Amino acid sequence: MIDYTVNMTDVEYMLCILVRISMFVYTAPFFSQRGVPRMMKLAMSLFLTGMMYTVIGDHKPLQYETVYGYAIIVLKEALVGAIVGYSAAICNSIVDFAGRIIDMESGLSMSNLMDPTTGMSGSMTGVMYQYAVTLMLIITGMHRYLITALAQTYILIPVDGAVFNSDKLLASVIKFAGDYIEIGFRICLPVFAVMLLLNAVLGIMAKVAPQMNMFAVGMQLKVLVGICILFFTASLMPTVANFIYTEMKTMIATFVNTMI
Repeated sequence: MIDYTVNMTDVEYMLCILVRISMFVYTAPFFSQRGVPRMMKLAMSLFLTGMMYTVIGDHKPLQYETVYGYAIIVLKEALVGAIVGYSAAICNSIVDFAGRIIDMESGLSMSNLMDPTTGMSGSMTGVMYQYAVTLMLIITGMHRYLITALAQTYILIPVDGAVFNSDKLLASVIKFAGDYIEIGFRICLPVFAVMLLLNAVLGIMAKVAPQMNMFAVGMQLKVLVGICILFFTASLMPTVANFIYTEMKTMIATFVNTMI
């Protein structure tokens, strides 16, 4: 006969694994998009939980005395999954930052779009970059790297083994803030440099020919030049995606280091 008995120790251990993976799926890029059905996210969380449970060989009994102690362990696992997923998700905001700067320089800042992946309004160029980066994430297999990184956290941070270091966490946030601005300006640098030269030319023309309405001419010219620069720099999108993915790997490793 088949034995249907279940060891409660293993159930408690598997529940902790499910909580960490579920928080990761609901916060990580690509997996947390609004277009992905909730049942699909739940099914993927359960599937990954079964895989992780079989891969993790040593299932040590959790050390707690009361139900509140077990609740604290579950909350710790939820924080670990959320931090790992969010450390990758915040890197996608860099392209939105660069897109807003490009739209502000090219005169398209008033035309906002609703991003269906996040449910928030964003700049036109930022949404375009967001779609391109997400598409390249699938093409390059970066989503598999995210799952691999989650699996590696069980080696570095076992269940009920997370130690949250506030000083390291603050240093990681400060480091990301610096990289956020640096990478964002590197992405929008071609448009920013061309617009700077165009403003200088328009300023000279306003002095040479004051009878011309440079404001009316400049607005249309900046939109046209901005679209042209975006068209000619479209071949640089793999480089932009590489910036984002490199930063994503760095941030995942940095934030995981704060919990070891």
